[in-house]
Amino acid sequence: MTDLRTQKLAKLLVNYSVFVKPNENVIISGCEEAKELVVALYKEVILKGAHPILRFRPSGLAPFYYKYANKQQIEKFPKEFERLVKNAQKYIGISTETNTRELTNCDSEKIALRQKIVHPISDYIVNEKPKIYRCSVGFPCQALAQEAEMNLVEYEEFVYSACLQDWKKLTKKFNKIAKRFRKGKNVWLKGDGVDLKFRIHGEKLVIDDGKENLPGGEIFMAPVRESLNGWIKFEYPAIRDGKEISGIELKFENGKVIEAKADKNEDFLKKMLSTDENASYVGEFGIGCNPGIKKYTKDLLFDEKIDGTIHLALGMAYRENGGGNDSGIHWDIVKDMHKAQIILDGKVVQDKGKWKI
Repeated sequence: MTDLRTQKLAKLLVNYSVFVKPNENVIISGCEEAKELVVALYKEVILKGAHPILRFRPSGLAPFYYKYANKQQIEKFPKEFERLVKNAQKYIGISTETNTRELTNCDSEKIALRQKIVHPISDYIVNEKPKIYRCSVGFPCQALAQEAEMNLVEYEEFVYSACLQDWKKLTKKFNKIAKRFRKGKNVWLKGDGVDLKFRIHGEKLVIDDGKENLPGGEIFMAPVRESLNGWIKFEYPAIRDGKEISGIELKFENGKVIEAKADKNEDFLKKMLSTDENASYVGEFGIGCNPGIKKYTKDLLFDEKIDGTIHLALGMAYRENGGGNDSGIHWDIVKDMHKAQIILDGKVVQDKGKWKI
C-alpha cells in the first residue's frame, strides 16, 4: 500500500511545484528506489489530462559506464534525450541513491568530460522557463538515510516534514527577506571562517518556495562575477560524484578563486575548478531558510536549505538570476552561519543564523 505521505507529495508536485496542465508532456525521472513516487506521479499526471513520460534510471550502471566506455562513447551527445526534453513542458527529477559512493573510484576526468558534453541538456532544463518548468524532489531511501545517520523511519519523517509544509505561508516569509536583498547591492559575510565581500544582482533574486526544488526553502541570486574578494571556509563537506571533499577553504580575488585548499580530496577540488575558464568563479549566492531542515545530511537537495546557512555555487549562474557566468559545472558548497553575520549595504540582516529583518 502506498504511503499516504507519498500521495500527498505527488499531488503537491503535480498541482503546485510544476502546475501540470492538460495535454502537457511531463517527464518523470527516477530510479527503482523511487518506484512508489514514480507510480503516484504517473497517476496524478494522468488525472490532470497530461502525458507522463517515464525515464527509468537503473542504479549501479554509472561505475560500469565510466570504467568501460571509450572516448567516442563518452563524447557522444545524447540527441535522442535532447529531443525528448525539448518536446516536454514539465520535468520532475526524483533524487534517490542505492550507493552514494559508487563513483568514488571512477576517473574524475571522464566524469567531468561527460558532464561537459551533456551540459546543454541540463542547462536547458534549468534555464529555459517558460518553455519547460522543472522540479527536483527528494525521496526516502536506505542509502540516503544511512548517509544522514538515521534509520529509514527517521529519514522518512525528516524528508516528508521538510517537503510537506504550508508553502504559501512560507512564501510570505521568504518574500519579506527577498524584498531587502532585491534592493541590496553589497554583501559582506563576516565571522567565524569567513570574511568575504561581493556585489549582487539583487533585482534578479529568485525564491525557491517548493517550485524549483522540493523541499524548497532558499533565496538565491547571482553575485557580480568579478566582485568577490576575501576568503571562506566551509564546515560542511561537499559531496560530488561519489567523493567527499571536506575542509574546503577558498580565497577570492576579483571574483576568481586564486587559492583552494581542502583537508580531504583537494586534488578533486582543483580538478573541478579547472573544468573550464568559468568554473573558478561563483555563479550563485544562496541563503537557506527552510525551518523544517536543521540537520546536515550529506544530501545537497536538503543541506542547501538548512535554516541559518549560506551556500556558494562554483560555476554556472542561472539565467533567471541574470547569468553572467557560463560553465559546465554548478557546484553548491554549504557554510554554517551560526557564528557569523550577513551584512547587506552596511546593515546586519542576519546574526548567528537569526534574521534581523
